[in-house]
Amino acid sequence: MITIRPYEAEKDHDAVCRIWQEVGWIQRSEEIDAAAGRFFAAGSTLVAEINGTAESSVSIIPGTFQYLDETLTLGGVAAVATSRIARKQGLAARLLAQLLAEEVAAGVQVAGLGMFEQGYYDQLGFGALPYVRWVAFDPAQLQVPVTARIPRRITLDDWEAAHAARLTRMAGHGACSLASANMTRGDMVFSKTGFGLGYDDGPDGALSHYVWFSSDNMEDGPYWVWQLVYQNSTQLLELVALMRNLGNQVHAIHLREPHGIQFQDLLKQPFRFRRLTSKGKFENRAWGDGYHQLRICDLAGCLAKTHLPGETVRFNLALTDPITRHLGEDAPWQGIGGEYIVTLGPESSAAPGNDPALPTLVATVNAFSRMWLGVRQPSRLAVTDALAGPPELLRDLDRVLRLPVPEFDWDF
Repeated sequence: MITIRPYEAEKDHDAVCRIWQEVGWIQRSEEIDAAAGRFFAAGSTLVAEINGTAESSVSIIPGTFQYLDETLTLGGVAAVATSRIARKQGLAARLLAQLLAEEVAAGVQVAGLGMFEQGYYDQLGFGALPYVRWVAFDPAQLQVPVTARIPRRITLDDWEAAHAARLTRMAGHGACSLASANMTRGDMVFSKTGFGLGYDDGPDGALSHYVWFSSDNMEDGPYWVWQLVYQNSTQLLELVALMRNLGNQVHAIHLREPHGIQFQDLLKQPFRFRRLTSKGKFENRAWGDGYHQLRICDLAGCLAKTHLPGETVRFNLALTDPITRHLGEDAPWQGIGGEYIVTLGPESSAAPGNDPALPTLVATVNAFSRMWLGVRQPSRLAVTDALAGPPELLRDLDRVLRLPVPEFDWDF
């Protein structure tokens, strides 16, 4: 018998940690198990119980999401995992659909996640976000017009200060933040060999900007940057200069490209060093992976906070939401499928209905979410995703939805 119910720490902690180990996320220890406990305290979790033991779990962590200059409520979908004995039973999808329905009923407007493979979460209405760009470089080749001051060491004991700094970091369209400081502490613990360097330039000496590294080879790298936190461009350049200071010993650093920055601009002879290091341990290169997904959960609420410069476009929207088939009839939310009259412009809105005088856009919530966020132009999404409309409407939407590239900058 399978029972879906809320996570109970005393009963389920050991079982869910075992699931995490079975899927390869952790190697259990007292410290890791404690970090997992803090993770579960940071949000809401449902489990699927089989024969008295939790064999699948899904968690949602509350947070915020930035759409241009507006802030939306985010449900961060995290730790979707099923044990070895419970695969192919549809448990993860059922758990996520039910938990998301509960969270949306409580006020969540958008939901986001990091996917293990494209396709699985599409059945729940999630659409892929743009590529995250990573760079691997020799820090000795960095060129910035500043000299870094002597930093202080950042350790696990600084987790609360680090989280506060993350919440006030420079961020742009598409950025997300998780509310609980336990999430930052967990990131620091799970990075195993992690250590940080940073500066206390905030109000009353608060931590203002820092970098958090880890490496399997502390002597010469590669080092991985898991958190690069700063509040302005001056602080960013100081952190880059700080990485340059490691170049006498460390031969490679891997870094997610900072918000709005083309990191190649900061490197001397990037193509030469890419060729010289090709296929080696310290290879210099750049690559991209589109491993985040997002969906709109509250259409009217999201569009009420959509303020686009320029003209206004109005159209009918025939929206389908695949999550509905995973929800029970008693779920407090049934997805956002239906017919709407949509306005996009300086003041945007979505209201139930259909106006025969307007053109009609047909889309899944997956594709519409991507269009709304600016992942790709509507006319291009019509080629590769489940979105269709008259050519004139698609051209109008291309013109109106000229958005910055969304950058989902907090992994979970």
